[in-house]
Amino acid sequence: MAGEGIVIDRKPPAIPPDLDIVRHPTARRCMLSFDPASGRARLVIPKRAALKPALAWAADKAAWLAEQRARLPAPRPFAPGTTITVADETLTIVRDAGSRRTVVRAGDRLLLAGPEETIPRRVDAWLRRAALDLLTRETAEFAAKAGVTVSAVAVGDPRRRWGSCAWSGAIRYSWRLVLAPGWVRRATVAHEVAHRVHMNHGPAFHALVALLLGEDPTPARAWLREHGAALHWVGRGSPD
Repeated sequence: MAGEGIVIDRKPPAIPPDLDIVRHPTARRCMLSFDPASGRARLVIPKRAALKPALAWAADKAAWLAEQRARLPAPRPFAPGTTITVADETLTIVRDAGSRRTVVRAGDRLLLAGPEETIPRRVDAWLRRAALDLLTRETAEFAAKAGVTVSAVAVGDPRRRWGSCAWSGAIRYSWRLVLAPGWVRRATVAHEVAHRVHMNHGPAFHALVALLLGEDPTPARAWLREHGAALHWVGRGSPD
């Protein structure tokens, strides 16, 4: 019988655990990128392209990916002895005696009692509250300067954006801005508040950001491009 003895392998190709596959409807060729904030690679392929050749193409870039991973910021998990910079002040996480679950700040220390395995979660929650309080106050300050209203302020943990402003007037920030230098954080707040006047990035928008901030915001944007990935590794262990 014709074709007898031919084995057809229909098993799907193995995808590396640290590689995300994205089928893009307008992609014309394969594209490989690396996100230093997450430590993951991203392979974009045309919508109807075969996966196996695309993975083989990406495998040829192994040396480049290894180089990118070698440059990843060092993880800084929340644990006793870890120091973190919060609103320009250096704080040290200290394991305290007793069973108290509440995080207590005492000078330059964050005191935590209770189960050690819950320390990362509790420090994370404390930092988010601190970030929301600070960013809410600074947003109100810049909104008053701009003569605009902000309907709500919230924080999250996005990987690709430091802030966003909705048409509704709500502004959302990355809580990790509280770990950045104050001048960088405030430039980001001024940027988002300026979107309450200009929902674009035209010359008038950039002029308003500089006016609200009282200085050129360009160095702050440059700082985030260079150092922002490291902020995403605060409170994290090894790459996902």
